[in-house]
Amino acid sequence: MSRSGRAPDPVDSPERDPADCVDVRFDPLAEFTGVEVVDPIDRHRYTLYTDDPVTPAGVDTAGFEYPVDAAVEFETTGVDLATVVGGNVRPLDGGPGEPRGFDHTSDEAFEPGRYSVELFTPIKLYLQVEGPFTVTTGFAATRLAFEAPTTVRVGARSFHERPAATVTTTGDPEDLMRAVSTFGSALKTTGPERSYPTLRGHPPAIEVGEELDVPAGLEPPETGLRIEVPPERGAVYVVAPLAYYLGARVEPGPIPRLVTDDGTLDYALDRPLGFERTVERVLKQVFFLDCLTRTEGGYGSDLHERRALEGTVDLDFAALYGASLTEQVAAYLEVPFEIVEPHLPEWKLTTHVAPTPASAETLPFLVDDLAVVRSPQTGSAAAPVEQSRAVEEFLRAGDGFTRSETESATVGSVVSPAAADSLEQAWVGDDAPFGASKATVQAYRNRLGRSAKRGDIDITVVCNDAAMASEEGVVEDAYGDREELPFDVTLKRGLDVAELRETLREDRDLLHYIGHIDAEGFRCPDGYLDARDLGDVGIDAFFLNACSSYEQGMALVDAGSIGGIVTLSDVVNSGAVRIGRTVARLLNRGFPLNAALDVARDESLVGSQYTVVGDGGLAITQAESGTPLLYEVRAAETGGYDVELHAFPTGQFGMGTAFMPFIDDSADTYLNSGEVGTFRLDEAACREFLGREDVPMRVGGQLCWSRNFDLDSL
Repeated sequence: MSRSGRAPDPVDSPERDPADCVDVRFDPLAEFTGVEVVDPIDRHRYTLYTDDPVTPAGVDTAGFEYPVDAAVEFETTGVDLATVVGGNVRPLDGGPGEPRGFDHTSDEAFEPGRYSVELFTPIKLYLQVEGPFTVTTGFAATRLAFEAPTTVRVGARSFHERPAATVTTTGDPEDLMRAVSTFGSALKTTGPERSYPTLRGHPPAIEVGEELDVPAGLEPPETGLRIEVPPERGAVYVVAPLAYYLGARVEPGPIPRLVTDDGTLDYALDRPLGFERTVERVLKQVFFLDCLTRTEGGYGSDLHERRALEGTVDLDFAALYGASLTEQVAAYLEVPFEIVEPHLPEWKLTTHVAPTPASAETLPFLVDDLAVVRSPQTGSAAAPVEQSRAVEEFLRAGDGFTRSETESATVGSVVSPAAADSLEQAWVGDDAPFGASKATVQAYRNRLGRSAKRGDIDITVVCNDAAMASEEGVVEDAYGDREELPFDVTLKRGLDVAELRETLREDRDLLHYIGHIDAEGFRCPDGYLDARDLGDVGIDAFFLNACSSYEQGMALVDAGSIGGIVTLSDVVNSGAVRIGRTVARLLNRGFPLNAALDVARDESLVGSQYTVVGDGGLAITQAESGTPLLYEVRAAETGGYDVELHAFPTGQFGMGTAFMPFIDDSADTYLNSGEVGTFRLDEAACREFLGREDVPMRVGGQLCWSRNFDLDSL
């Protein structure tokens, strides 16, 4: 059962365009009574168990108060949720009572009347029921119980979204300003609730062409805000996320500044820290204070970050909630950043974007992730030195062989992006990045083109060298050990060129490749397969655990894959086994590619030689708790244990998502990015918490897993 859940989150905005929806389906359970709700695009699913055998019947989605993709109804005396989740209960048709939330310690009773029950699950669910009924939630289960057989209507909506339209632009900076100004049209609200990821729609796509063409209907909202920057591509790219979040127009001006049409705000964006860092600070500060202000709207009123900050700032959040956007921004920016900074969630992504016309096509996808954008600056070019030292140390220690038998594939120019205050970094440019993922517009487009799929989560493990068999069994066992999700894990050995080509064309969620990759491509018993010769591939994601697999991974993305993990140089077999085992377990627990690699890198000296190509935000499966977590556990000097939680945002639960750790009796919610907090637990509570879900842990700098950890060892 889950030990964490998303907090109240108004993803139910009636402004959402039903045309953006992706169909979900309802499948009756084969071995139990109930219904499984399936999102065939994002490969997410959630189960509602019922007291009685049910046959869900389709109903009109128009009967729900908020947009849903599909809906069914059935009759039962009770519904048990597959995991512990929170939710909201709202009376319908002017029924009795006020909206009420429930969490992991709730025992709520509702009198006769019609109600909507909103559930915070990987697929957005609304239940319409007739009272009286009760909601009982604990650390192990959540149950809705009715006094008699009752008709339950279930509406479901996918979190998957696509750009509503495509803007064509030239590389001219002023045309790019017009294109970026359309991003705000995707916002579902201009109030502080846009700090929730589900109320920030996907910006329009961009294509670079011969002339500017902005389709009708993509006008920015009337926020009264505009951003002026010099007519330079790099400057336009840097302000794109801020323009999107504020719904602001971008216009040419002699100096960078954020201004209001009525003249009440004129905020310089070229302060002493520099243009890029100032824009970054403004984005983070406005976003964070919106997260605090939105609690006045009835969602997430117990947000931990608000209580931690509100005594140190002179902000009237109740008044700000009803103020205009320009008034809110002006008030926020009067607060010194140094006061806000210690409370900020760690940002998910910083991207280094080359100021070329082609880079504009990646902007909508980066902005959709609310990434910070910087112009490329490189740090120390230490990659080759670190790589050679790591390999030499392993070989001197007798730790085996490298995963290259002949001449390694040559990676072009390798760059090391400058450090950033974020969980992840990405590079948009021609070079191969060291310490960051390589983002490409083709990968993002492949994700948009991802087809609906029925059936299990399909994973193929290929071991093409018998000397590496020590990894194959470990990773095969790591995938698919979650009882609540259906997996199909296939192991293949010693594939020849034709067999490997066919395997790459199969419609699979993940390929985990173990073997040799050399300058000529994937090494097979009868020769080499060069992925650059493939016209198309069917695998969504890949992990090429072989030497210098960067170029082959990039070729797979060009041929249709969404993203994968590759190596920049030779890797020693023993280190590769450790990285492979850890990545497999993390991907299996719902970590996206970037986050999985970030956690796994410390497992070996050669970890720094691994990187992500394509869309690093892709997750193979859903995290049991929505947001993947990493624990750090240590014995407290005064008795008991300190458990520190680190959260990793995902594509579905991005920046601004609030979640409830369910770690103690508190109903506090927290923002889900970076270090969440440290909690003191006694021995019994700590054992119970660690046993709820198999979560990666760091203890004394070593990675282990919560369900296998011996607490007495501390």
